[in-house]
Amino acid sequence: MSIDLRARPQILFLFALFVGASYFIADKLALQGPDMVAWKGFGVGLLALWAARQADDVEGWAIATVLAAGATGDVLLATHGLTIGAVAFLIGHLLAIALYARGNWRRGWPVVLGCAVGTSAIGYLLTGSGGVGLYAAALGGMAGAASLGRFGRWLIVGAWLFVLSDVLLFARMDWLTDSALPGLLIWPTYFAGQALIAWGVVSTLTDPEQVR
Repeated sequence: MSIDLRARPQILFLFALFVGASYFIADKLALQGPDMVAWKGFGVGLLALWAARQADDVEGWAIATVLAAGATGDVLLATHGLTIGAVAFLIGHLLAIALYARGNWRRGWPVVLGCAVGTSAIGYLLTGSGGVGLYAAALGGMAGAASLGRFGRWLIVGAWLFVLSDVLLFARMDWLTDSALPGLLIWPTYFAGQALIAWGVVSTLTDPEQVR
């Protein structure tokens, strides 16, 4: 018996959560190889597919593209290193800013700018890298745009979990190099953030009354 994933899209979302959680376990078991690279990108890739299957306007396709950029970044981080992977995430963050702040830019630009500057400063202070500072500006701008509230509280929580994950990643590059804490928290906070971002935007687009 086949399952209509468009009629029951929550099944695909739950499968994405399972894939994301199982990747974390596999990573902690030190499994390696090409399958792990694909596994890493598969979770957020499924979130992108879940969003795309429910998209019926430009904003629905925009959030699917944002998530697809994240999945691409996950794979590129593993195959091509931090700089190339960060470019994919950077593109996703810029598109997300445009989506989340749409219609609110005049009122919300100080929030977006303030979060961008603050997160950029944190990234630079933790690493001493101008490139990280530039990426972190887009990251913070994304979270600031999410905080304008257009897509509700789940997007806000998800966006800031994403920021927390990347701040831990920055800290592991220097300040917390010898600490086990980043390794335990980076993936869970990142994937939970992506899942909440997907849920917050898609659920609002499909049922605007859910915005809280």
